[in-house]
Amino acid sequence: MCNLDLQVGFTLLKSLTTQRYSVFTAVIVLTVICLIGSFWVSWLIVPFVILAVLSALGIHDVRQNHHAVTKNYPLIGHIRFLFEKIRPEIRQYLIEGDKDEQPFNREQRSLVYQRAKGAEDKRPFGTQEQVYEAGYTWLTHSVIPVHFDNFDFRVTIGGPDCKQPYDASLYNISAMSFGALSANAISALNRGAKIGNFAHDTGEGGVSRYHREGGGDLIYEVGSGYFGCRNEDGSFSPDKFAVQAASDQVKMIEVKLSQGAKPGHGGMLPAAKITPEVAEARGVPMGEDCVSPPAHSIFSNPIEFCEFLGQLRTLSGGKPVGFKLCIGHRREFMCMVKAMIKTGIVPDFIVVDGTEGGTGAAPLEFANHVGMPMVEGLSFVHNTLRGAGLRDQVRIGAAGKLVSAFDIAHAMSLGADWCNSARGYMFSIGCIQAQACHTNHCPVGVATQDPQRQKALNVGDKSQRVARFHANTVKALGEMAGAAGLHDPRDFLPYHFMTRKSDGQMTEGQEANPYLPTGFLLDADGGDYGYRSRWDRADAHSFAAIPLD
Repeated sequence: MCNLDLQVGFTLLKSLTTQRYSVFTAVIVLTVICLIGSFWVSWLIVPFVILAVLSALGIHDVRQNHHAVTKNYPLIGHIRFLFEKIRPEIRQYLIEGDKDEQPFNREQRSLVYQRAKGAEDKRPFGTQEQVYEAGYTWLTHSVIPVHFDNFDFRVTIGGPDCKQPYDASLYNISAMSFGALSANAISALNRGAKIGNFAHDTGEGGVSRYHREGGGDLIYEVGSGYFGCRNEDGSFSPDKFAVQAASDQVKMIEVKLSQGAKPGHGGMLPAAKITPEVAEARGVPMGEDCVSPPAHSIFSNPIEFCEFLGQLRTLSGGKPVGFKLCIGHRREFMCMVKAMIKTGIVPDFIVVDGTEGGTGAAPLEFANHVGMPMVEGLSFVHNTLRGAGLRDQVRIGAAGKLVSAFDIAHAMSLGADWCNSARGYMFSIGCIQAQACHTNHCPVGVATQDPQRQKALNVGDKSQRVARFHANTVKALGEMAGAAGLHDPRDFLPYHFMTRKSDGQMTEGQEANPYLPTGFLLDADGGDYGYRSRWDRADAHSFAAIPLD
């Protein structure tokens, strides 16, 4: 023990004589001076206490072995951690340009803020886009634009077997669970949906009291955890589902197969974040981690999946039933389509989520490199349904960084009947893209369960902003449709958009993302188009591939 103390003392003495310890040395010297001086000048006791604390911190830095920076640079090494902590804020407020930040740049965020506040959203002096660079996309306009007086555009969702079809807005709130978002955030979003007469997806966390209090239309999402409709062992409970779906507020049922930000990955809400209200909404016990498995337990093949959709339609009294997914193995989606044909059970809608979609927390590899982007996924789903002769029966929703009218219009040209946004509506209630969603320390009270932090989010004010953001965005969508000479935004087609190629030439949207012939997959001579091989290997009875001869 004595040798250890001598060693530490020698290390400390040596450190005091090294240049990189100069600040630490100065602090110790000043501490001693203030201590001696305080016997004659009483106010020196204040700087002595401060310097003594810093000296103690410096001694701890020298003795610890976890951080090389602070061991080599006691005291001043902590500046690195300070700058690392505030780096996002420094970059966002002082350094970044309007087009720099990710995942949403300042221009995109500002557009949402302005429309949510009802402030001026126009730009002076012309575009900042590099119109001659590869990737620039533009809308072709008409010399005979159409004027709209009514911007309440709707799409009816519900196929032949649906008894309670739903007239949905073209722009709705995407899936975000209570638990991931705060009570005040859920309340503001749902009350805003009520004011604006559009839909709010519950996310897989179930229908909470804050969804119900707002009175807005709900899309009840059923994930692999079956929250709100589960037995004690985590399996699906038909009786509990029927109770949830019976609510007049629940307009549609959405089975979540995967989400864009982390497809194929389950989730877990730590026990520390499970409040009594979260436990009530999800139907899970307090004090235990809430696990959402990667896969559903109630079905294991395409036929069973379709039968599950049919069961949900019956239990809900004939409400629209569909599913959400991010496209992965394209053949597996074709397996589902073949099962739809074989069973005759066709979903009323499919929501295509892109890998650019958001989440409260996801492994970096999944967020960056797993799943198909929305443009390719949407085009594939649209054309597969066309090829199978089912497109007229199934409505398609799209999600994935859709915050402007141009984003929505482009998605509709690819085959979407309506669009959803999560982070766009988060911005409307005050999200500043601090990217602290997974820490429970959201600075604006949106993505946290901390009761003090979420008090900062005023439900009455923010709900009005949600409604204004929706109304102003849909109005802008209508104006874009009118500029193209269309009478409805759902009339956008690929040829309405042009894109600059890498060689500087322009290409028509129909060349990049064409609409393929109806029924071509059902006709052996219907053409390939890059789909035939996967379609032939798809099996309605199994997600496994049929081996090629």
